[in-house]
Amino acid sequence: MSTHPIPVAPPAAPAAAPSRAAAAVPPAGAQPLSPLAAALSTEQPPHDPVAFELGWDHARHGLAPPAALADGCAPLRHGWLAGQAVFGERCLRATPAARQWLQLRLRAWRRGRSVELFQVTPAYLRQIEVTHCPVTRAELGGPVPGSEPSVDRVRDAAGYAAGNLALLSRRANAAKGALDFAAAMQVVRRLEDRPLREVEGLGAAAWRRIAVLCSFVEPLPHEAACTLPLQVLPPKRLHLMNPVQALQAQLSLQLMRPGWAERSRRFEALLAGAPLRRAYQAFFHALLPRVLEAAPPAVRQARDAADRRRLRWAIEDAWQHPAVLLRWTAFARQLDAPGCEALLARLDALGLGAQRTARLTEAQATEGWQLDSAGFDPRLADRPRPGLARLRRRGRLEGGDAGAGPAAPRTTPWPAASVEASGQVCLPM
Repeated sequence: MSTHPIPVAPPAAPAAAPSRAAAAVPPAGAQPLSPLAAALSTEQPPHDPVAFELGWDHARHGLAPPAALADGCAPLRHGWLAGQAVFGERCLRATPAARQWLQLRLRAWRRGRSVELFQVTPAYLRQIEVTHCPVTRAELGGPVPGSEPSVDRVRDAAGYAAGNLALLSRRANAAKGALDFAAAMQVVRRLEDRPLREVEGLGAAAWRRIAVLCSFVEPLPHEAACTLPLQVLPPKRLHLMNPVQALQAQLSLQLMRPGWAERSRRFEALLAGAPLRRAYQAFFHALLPRVLEAAPPAVRQARDAADRRRLRWAIEDAWQHPAVLLRWTAFARQLDAPGCEALLARLDALGLGAQRTARLTEAQATEGWQLDSAGFDPRLADRPRPGLARLRRRGRLEGGDAGAGPAAPRTTPWPAASVEASGQVCLPM
C-alpha cells in the first residue's frame, strides 16, 4: 500500500510589530495624541521595576535621568515619561539631598545593589551629612583632589540601608573599595611592617580609621572587639554591632561635653567590684591627659563647629597611644557583651550618657541590609551589569562592589547599636 504525504500548511508568518511611527498615529476619528502620550504608547512594558521607579522619581523631582542611561534602558525611560505624564510641572523641589539620593540609587542600580527606600530618603542623607571626611579629615567638597562627598556602604556585603551608610570623601571611598575589617587590617599591617608610606593614596592613620569604621558594622567576638582603638568616632546613624564599642564611644564622648568629671565619677560608682573600678580609673586617667594636651581650653569649650571638630579629632588621636589601648583592653575584658549593654542602659536611665541611647533588635539593626544576598538586589540578579568583566580584571568593582559577586552572608551573634541623626548611640536589646 502506497502512502501519500499529508499536506501541511506552512506556518503563518508572525505578524509584523507596528512601527513606532504607525503606533503613534491615532485611528481615524480619534483625538490626536500629545507628543508625550505618543512616546508612552510606543514604549515596551517595563521589565526592570527598579529602573522604572528610578525614572518615575526623576520625573517627580523635575529632573531627567542621564541621557546615556535613559537611551539604553526602556524601563528607565518609560518610568520617566510616565512620571512626567502624572506630575507635569507639579514637581517636588530638586534639593541637593534629593539629587544625591537619585544619584545614589542610579549608582546602586547599575551595580545591582539594593537600596532600602523606606528609611533611606533625601531627609536621611541630610541627617548623615558631615563637613569633613572621617577618614582623611579633608573638607568635603574642598580644594583637595578627591574630596568630593560620596555615600559609602560601610559593610560592603550589605546594601544601601539605614545604619550602613557614611559620608566619606571620594578618595577614601575609592581606597576602601570592597574591603572589610579583616582586609583593612591587613593593609594596616603592610604599612606598619614595610617601608610603605601610602596604599591607595592613604597613609597608615587613615587606614586605621577605615579598619575601625568597618569594625563598627561587623559582628566581632567580644574579646577581639575589646582590643580595637577608637581611632575614629562612629559617624552619624551608623549601627554598631559590638556593644563594647558602643560603651567605648560613650565613655570617650564624655569629654565632648562640660561636666565630664562628675559623670565619670557617677559611672565609676555603677561598676561592680574594686578591680573593675580600678581598671576604669586607669583607663580614663590615661585617656584624659592626652585629650587635654591636644585640645587647648578654648577648643574644649566647643563653642562652634570648628572647635567641636578639633576636640573630636583630639579624642580620636588620643587612642593612638599604646597606654590608652592597653588600659582600655584591661578594663573591657572584665565585662562581657551583656554587661556592656547593661551599663549603657543604666547610663541612659540616669542621664549620664554623652548621648541618648536606644536599643535595637538584630532584625531592626539590619533591616533592609539584604545580608542573604550580600547586599545585591534579588530583582536585579539576572540583569548583566555593564563593564563587569573589565572591573573583575581590576580586582573590584568601581566604588567598592566586589566583582566576584555575592559572598556568603555573615551571621550576627549580637544585636546592633547605632548612632542616630543627632549623634545618639542606639544600643540593641
